[in-house]
Amino acid sequence: MSIVGSVASLALIFFTLMDGFEAILQPRRVTHRFRYARLFYNSMWTLWRLAAQRIRIGKWRQAFLGIFGPLSLLALFATWVFSLIFGFAMLHWSLDTMIHAPDETIGFGTYLYLSGTTFFTLGYGDITPAAALGRTLTVIESGLGFAFLAVIISYLPVLSQAFSRREVSISLLDARAGSPPSAAQVLLRVARTGNVAAIDSFLIEWERWAAELLESHLSFPVLTYYRSQHDNQSWLAALTTVLDTCAILMAEVKSQSSYQAQLTFAMARHAAVDLALVLKTRPRNPEQSRLTSQQRQQMRREFQQAGLALQEESSRETRLTQLREIYEPFVNALGQRFLFTLPSIMPERVAADNWQRSAWMGQVPGIGGLPAALEDDEHFD
Repeated sequence: MSIVGSVASLALIFFTLMDGFEAILQPRRVTHRFRYARLFYNSMWTLWRLAAQRIRIGKWRQAFLGIFGPLSLLALFATWVFSLIFGFAMLHWSLDTMIHAPDETIGFGTYLYLSGTTFFTLGYGDITPAAALGRTLTVIESGLGFAFLAVIISYLPVLSQAFSRREVSISLLDARAGSPPSAAQVLLRVARTGNVAAIDSFLIEWERWAAELLESHLSFPVLTYYRSQHDNQSWLAALTTVLDTCAILMAEVKSQSSYQAQLTFAMARHAAVDLALVLKTRPRNPEQSRLTSQQRQQMRREFQQAGLALQEESSRETRLTQLREIYEPFVNALGQRFLFTLPSIMPERVAADNWQRSAWMGQVPGIGGLPAALEDDEHFD
């Protein structure tokens, strides 16, 4: 039993440290089948998602879902710490480490207390090892505990910075694409300014954003659970809007930006596909079409009224459908996994942007090509 317990405790310590290393320090995707952090998030999110679905759709559900990201991260850290403390306690117990204790009765609880005070370097001194083996183990554990906690603390600012960079661009999308965003609004607002060439800088910016999203969310998958400040915004809605915009530019609009649209489309689709792969989310087609024939015709009419030059009607619908088929199943599957609502390509009703809403000043008029405020923002209720 001593040998079995020692081997089991060493295995627990090793796999815990390895899991922490892969989740925090390793800057690439982990491909092996078993990984505790992945199992932890899959099981916890399944339970959290089921609980969220019992809450009425609205701001309370969104608030509940928004808690999961940071709370699950703290829970994961806690399980790592407990596993290490438990592993060293079991190792002491298996080896029957000699210790000085005020109580003559020494059991597993005593070793667990010794391991906990050693891991957190509390140094109470009421229970101490009495032999060389025990002293060696306590020195090793205290060093590991100090280093492990330092790595965890340094991990949090990196995660916060990656989240902030993601959200800055999503906030900028508010005035460019509406709230919630839509591809039709992106192109209409650019066209109404009379400077269609400005779409190039938009596409370049979002090509880089998609690349940063891919890199940061593959390295730190927990960021996929972090939700935006406003309920009508999300990283998935932004990614889907960029894909929709590029697809429309490539299929419907006569534009000199077709090459940049192809580059941005490729990068954004790459992000959607890889995130679905890492999160083990099988692609699935939307139950309802995100752009009906009537909506497409209305979109083309509004584009023409705004001054956009359109491609010939023949075969354009087929081209747009083909482009949508290679990314919509992935973003739809991610949306169902995270309980995100995919944005409309051509919304029937344009809601007020977030910047146009206030609980104190009411509504503000539209400026230039931007629509006037239509309703108050639930976010401020």
